[in-house]
Amino acid sequence: MTTLVSCRDLVKQFPGPGALFGRGHPVHALRGVSFDVLRGETLAVVGESGSGKTTLGRCLVRLTHPTAGTVRFNGTDVLTLPPAELRRWRRRAQLVFQDPGAALNPRMTIGAAIREPLLAHGLATGPESEERLAAALAEVGLDASHAARWPHELSGGQKQRAVIARALILGPAFLVLDEPVSSLDVSVAAQILNLLADLRERHGLTYLLIAHDLRVVRHFADRVAVMYAGRFVELAPTHALFDDPRHPYTAALLSAVPATEPGARRERITLGGESPSPLDSPASCPFEPRCPHPQKDARCRAERPELRTVEPQRLAACHFAE
Repeated sequence: MTTLVSCRDLVKQFPGPGALFGRGHPVHALRGVSFDVLRGETLAVVGESGSGKTTLGRCLVRLTHPTAGTVRFNGTDVLTLPPAELRRWRRRAQLVFQDPGAALNPRMTIGAAIREPLLAHGLATGPESEERLAAALAEVGLDASHAARWPHELSGGQKQRAVIARALILGPAFLVLDEPVSSLDVSVAAQILNLLADLRERHGLTYLLIAHDLRVVRHFADRVAVMYAGRFVELAPTHALFDDPRHPYTAALLSAVPATEPGARRERITLGGESPSPLDSPASCPFEPRCPHPQKDARCRAERPELRTVEPQRLAACHFAE
């Protein structure tokens, strides 16, 4: 497969406490992230809250502008696009938000909310926009009657379908899915995941999935990137990562996932301490204070491991990943 999105050395810093008065340190949300998303695949990004997952997704679709680095979409550096070209590019990359209730304007009907991107980009008006609205509703399993309803009249699953329809109506190639089923119950979440999988196959879509639920990731993603303190610490095909994690943080995350085989037991790895402060920029391994690896040594406290290839298609940022 060819590369659709290519991200290199992406950095995002936010003003820290005291910045208004010229004091304080910046908050490091992303600390030099590099990776590719292949055309037609689903790449999942997992990690603790505050690790930088959502900031990464927002940077990729230019809702947040990175401090440094490059984001290339089909070879074009989207961070340097002039306003007119950026506006056209936004049709190609869309974000599906975590909370569908908050993503929909309570003062707009569902039809008006889904049709709004067409009007904003000047792509269709009148009867043509109505036809495209009807097609978008049908794509996500909603009937035409939902267009006249208000957000508060829809269930959580129906709202998420409407949000997906709004993202699809512009004909994008790339979707960032930010926890798309975290607010839904299990049965509805499964329906939404099946819908997203069908849409990916039908339209050749490429997904970046941001998720906490590793069971969803295992079912849905082709590859998984594990994020810790603003950096990727492991990147691998899904089956390889779940079967044989190469970073101790990944192993700890996976140990919390219930075993799928009846009677099987999984040894739980409990991590002490907390993630490093986003105000600090340690030169050592950021995971070292919490790392349970039996080979941990002085090098971990003196040298930060870089994300490197440890075997074909597998990258890890650990001195002992092999």
